[in-house]
Amino acid sequence: MLTNKRIKEAESNVRVYIQDELLKKTKDNIAFKVYLKNAKDSLKAAKLMSNNNIHLWTIVSSYYAMFYMANVILLNYGYKVGDKIAHKITADVLIALIKPKLKKQLLSNYEEVKEEALKVAGIKSDTIIGSFDHERRKRSKIQYQTTMTEIKSKAITSLKRAEEFLFEMEKIITN
Repeated sequence: MLTNKRIKEAESNVRVYIQDELLKKTKDNIAFKVYLKNAKDSLKAAKLMSNNNIHLWTIVSSYYAMFYMANVILLNYGYKVGDKIAHKITADVLIALIKPKLKKQLLSNYEEVKEEALKVAGIKSDTIIGSFDHERRKRSKIQYQTTMTEIKSKAITSLKRAEEFLFEMEKIITN
């Protein structure tokens, strides 16, 4: 779950990223297509790894499916992340700029039950965007600091989060 502190931090960071040109307003149709293909390929790789009990790479591939899809969404809204600290910038921009758009999209999907939808959409948008930020940190920790016995259950969770993240983000692209 995203805290108000984390949201404020991301909003502040995004202003700095734009100022320092680490995040630029642009359209890049080639990168859009490449990232979309990479997202889908990474999800396929995560499923393959999961089916073969290769847990570390299930987590890493699941995270990268989410990372690439996040960048597809950013490009869809005219933002391109540079090469420096790309993962952190992507997470912050998702939180600061895309989370409100996702919340709005989810609300329109649940228009009949507006009060309940507001609550559900807020929680779900926090969960979806928060899962990217969580997986980014987990991938780093797992990749460099965790033993193999701790990885299996985390791999299954990562794959499920990546599937949901790509599913929800694709809806934003088509609308």
